[in-house]
Amino acid sequence: MNSDLDLDQDLISVAERLEAERPVPRAAFRGELRRHLVAGMAKHRARPARLRLLINAWAGSGSALLAFAAAGLAGVGPFGA
Repeated sequence: MNSDLDLDQDLISVAERLEAERPVPRAAFRGELRRHLVAGMAKHRARPARLRLLINAWAGSGSALLAFAAAGLAGVGPFGA
């Protein structure tokens, strides 16, 4: 039982040492990284140029596939039984 407590204390002391000695990047690097990430996020938030066209194209092709599957289930068309 005593060895478990010693092991726990050893692990705690190692964890504290690792946290205290953890290298921290320079402030200039952190600032540049932040600017890079913020600029990248702003680029991804922009809407596509033809958003309505894309929505209609996906909705139309999905509807066509559903109609094709329904026709096949009804026994009509090339996949009908």
